[in-house]
Amino acid sequence: MKPVVILLLAISMSACTEDAGKVSLGLFTTKDVVIKAEQDPKLPGVTCHISHIEANLDFSDPSDMSIACRQTGPILPEHLAQIDLSKNGEVIFRESKSILLKSLKVRRIYDNKTKTLMYLSYSTKETNGSHHHALSTVPLYNTQAWTWADKQKVN
Repeated sequence: MKPVVILLLAISMSACTEDAGKVSLGLFTTKDVVIKAEQDPKLPGVTCHISHIEANLDFSDPSDMSIACRQTGPILPEHLAQIDLSKNGEVIFRESKSILLKSLKVRRIYDNKTKTLMYLSYSTKETNGSHHHALSTVPLYNTQAWTWADKQKVN
């Protein structure tokens, strides 16, 4: 298959995804702000809304993004028992932002001291001297998982 056909298929398939919101940046631009709602795959009681720029006719989307994560359902001890509790956490969402290996990632990291889930969104490629990133947190306080989290001995 020719590279142009593959590129056109990839663009058309990415347009099929369900967005929570989409705002045009103006009449004379092909760029939009796209908002995706992503549920944490191991913690179904947490939803993250991730906004980023989508440049429809460019080979690479800008690296800027924003993230807001909230408790949208119960957070249970059995869900927390399945997550990576290390300082590096784990990637829970990934989206390609260019044909040249740039992607947007969301990583969940658990802060044992404050019993808080941290969600870090970041670009994997440096742009203008910076790796763009944003942070959102979901405290476990007043959830069913609080007692479980309080008993954990994580460094």
